[in-house]
Amino acid sequence: MKLSIIVPVYNMAADSKLAFCLDSLVHQSFDDYEIIAVDDASTDDSLEVLREYETKYPDRIKVLARPENGKQGAAKNTGLDVARGEFVGFVDSDDWIDPDMYTRMIALAEDTGADMVGCDYCMVNAQGFTKTDRIANSRPEQTGVLTPDKYKSLILDSGSLVVKIYKRELFESPALRFPEKTFYEDNAIATELMLRAKHYEYIPEALYYYYQHGGSTVHVITRQRCENRLDSMRLMLQHAKESGILEKYRDEIEFRFTNLFYQNTLFTYMQGVKRTEPGFVKALGKEMREAFPEFQENPYYKERINAEEKKFMALQQRSTIGFILYYKLIYLARKIRYGK
Repeated sequence: MKLSIIVPVYNMAADSKLAFCLDSLVHQSFDDYEIIAVDDASTDDSLEVLREYETKYPDRIKVLARPENGKQGAAKNTGLDVARGEFVGFVDSDDWIDPDMYTRMIALAEDTGADMVGCDYCMVNAQGFTKTDRIANSRPEQTGVLTPDKYKSLILDSGSLVVKIYKRELFESPALRFPEKTFYEDNAIATELMLRAKHYEYIPEALYYYYQHGGSTVHVITRQRCENRLDSMRLMLQHAKESGILEKYRDEIEFRFTNLFYQNTLFTYMQGVKRTEPGFVKALGKEMREAFPEFQENPYYKERINAEEKKFMALQQRSTIGFILYYKLIYLARKIRYGK
């Protein structure tokens, strides 16, 4: 079998989200594939929807039901453990894909010998195949047989896991699996997974539709979700140290950690939670300093982070209370001025 498509599912039956996703998968123009849909102990009708599709497409869909919720990482691991395809792909159960997505990806992999192939995606807020708001997932200069410079570029700009296919062997020898019972599981293994690849190719066209709705993970900001992101980046850094990646790609790993562990968490927390806890913000800054004391001197930090955020982060490193008061004052003034 050429391809296994792994679909983690949790409470996506409403508004035909799951059905729309599955319809896009069973109607692929490619025919040598299996769909492994893993229900992660849903409390709605998701498992019933999956069973209906399994009955209708018995040669195409395999449904696995987990007895307890382990979040997407656990569902993906369950799928990986039974996958038979030479390649594996992942699709979120509220998204959908172009009918030719996997035909084109597999063809490109076979033509070039690539063990990892990606494409672009669209951000959409309604079910359909209108190609608007295309998001570039990669750049042409990242493609081909991978060299140290290309690996550096992929560490910095890895793109999304769901818009790629991977040789299944990249997840084995030794086994590479997602962390379970947490969100942001992709962040924990993305760097190591890409560095296992030898050849990357890319289709500069949006073939994946990323559905934006109120229940999307990226739209729900809580202290716990922020803690999950921190945990995922701690695992990424641990893997980098143990495998020797950190020594080889220190500037790139340092910036990726700074960007996802500190920068993204700090500002999504400040904007998303209802009540700011100074202790959390202080601990975040302290752990950042302990991990990489000179992170503000990183060349990518200097080049890629805008001046305002650098100013905020420098202030937070000096004084958590001063940072919180200044940040809230600035954004209150902007809200009054611009009404948002």
